[in-house]
Amino acid sequence: MANELTIPLLPCVDIDEMAAFYEMLGFSKTYRQMKPNPYVAMRREDINLHFYGMPGHVPEESHSTCVIIVEDTGPLFEAFAAGMRAVHGKVLVSGIPRMTRPRLRNDRYTGFTVVDPGGNWIRVSKAEQEPEARTKLAKAMEDAARQADARGNERQALKILEGALKRADASEDRTEAEAYRDELIERITGSGPRPGA
Repeated sequence: MANELTIPLLPCVDIDEMAAFYEMLGFSKTYRQMKPNPYVAMRREDINLHFYGMPGHVPEESHSTCVIIVEDTGPLFEAFAAGMRAVHGKVLVSGIPRMTRPRLRNDRYTGFTVVDPGGNWIRVSKAEQEPEARTKLAKAMEDAARQADARGNERQALKILEGALKRADASEDRTEAEAYRDELIERITGSGPRPGA
């Protein structure tokens, strides 16, 4: 068979809050109902996400997730970031909702994660690529991204990254690692936005 379509159904507290969040990211509402059960369908090009209202749902305890595979994560991230900046004045990097920046997650996948108001983790990944030779600092960035962006363990990611920065060769470019360290600190402390966010 060909041309099948799979659409995730994800829980939330309030379907209208979810619709507003995803509209900020450039999605359009394609369906909404309140009875017999709250339900909203959102679409952006070929990305379809559906949400159902669930009494008692606690976003911070959500285990719901889905993966979206794209050719290049950059344009989608930039579009999402522009929507967040237009509404909030910055890219939300801590709390719920939030969005991580695109990073190499392992030697074959680059991606970013959106955690929406329902606590659902929408993982956007670039199609598989050939592994590249990496420096120790780049490998530590990958490990830190896996801990923070994929598992939600920002403290472990910060520990990995700070240790790698201390051991980094003076010839290595530290800019991206230092920026990610600053983002992790913001995510842990909930302090104000990084310059340029």
